[in-house]
Amino acid sequence: MTNTLSYVLITPARNEAGFIEMTLKSVAAQTVPPTKWVIVNDGSTDNTEELVRKYAADCPWIDLIQMPERHERSFAGKAFAVSTGVARLGDLQYDVIGNLDADVSFEPDYFAFLMERFEENPKLGVAGTSFQENNLRYNYEFVGIEHVSGMCQMFRRECFAAIGGYPAIKSGGIDLIAVLSARAKGWETRTFLEKSFVHHRSQSAASHGRLAERLHMGRKDYLLGNHPLWQIFRGAYQMTHKPYFIGGFLLLAAYFWNAIRGVERSIPKELMALRRSEQMQRLKSMVVRRFRPRPVVSSN
Repeated sequence: MTNTLSYVLITPARNEAGFIEMTLKSVAAQTVPPTKWVIVNDGSTDNTEELVRKYAADCPWIDLIQMPERHERSFAGKAFAVSTGVARLGDLQYDVIGNLDADVSFEPDYFAFLMERFEENPKLGVAGTSFQENNLRYNYEFVGIEHVSGMCQMFRRECFAAIGGYPAIKSGGIDLIAVLSARAKGWETRTFLEKSFVHHRSQSAASHGRLAERLHMGRKDYLLGNHPLWQIFRGAYQMTHKPYFIGGFLLLAAYFWNAIRGVERSIPKELMALRRSEQMQRLKSMVVRRFRPRPVVSSN
């Protein structure tokens, strides 16, 4: 299929000098380059700016925005950086807009592949691929291919406009809310497993140690409306991975501690209802697959 769709990228970058050159090399090598790539240097104090300018000299479609240094670090800052990048696009014509993190790398045909998927399915609103992180991969039976990782989310332009972009929520989960919002408005969302990218920084590694990360994840699961039964299974699953029992226990403890305290959730009620319904459907499917009787093979 000959691709006719154009795309733009927006990358919020904050002190990414250790990783962003891998992302710059990957995008510069694409067989189908973006119409424009807006990199929002969000108050970096390292040499992120110099690295971006080096590649922008050879790639005129790279546009660098310099933001002032800020002391507060939150996901609301990422949402604001993305909206700043969108504003820079102005009246530019394009079909797909992507949020791309500054610590990933991928093959030269990565975006050509995704544009073909959008071309094939007019109902596809949000798309991405699987990813690798420290030689680990997501279990998409548990997560579901309807979720698209926030490290690289590609939106059909009409879908992104319909959901109003990313919500400015300090506690995180803006990528999840964006994907749920798209499905709530009738768009299809999909992670394609045929391709993958490499995430070079462990999730939450910038601000959390391994045990503290589990507490952070449990609180985030509560704030983003996980169903309690789903959370119990999630905690049990985490106990099978490092740091094993203590990791799963902390995940559950943080979730139910916030539930007992009645902490206000970050997710709108209608999206929480959608998320919980999907979680229960997925849990039911997993249980059915696990306990479905195996066919008896005849010895004759």
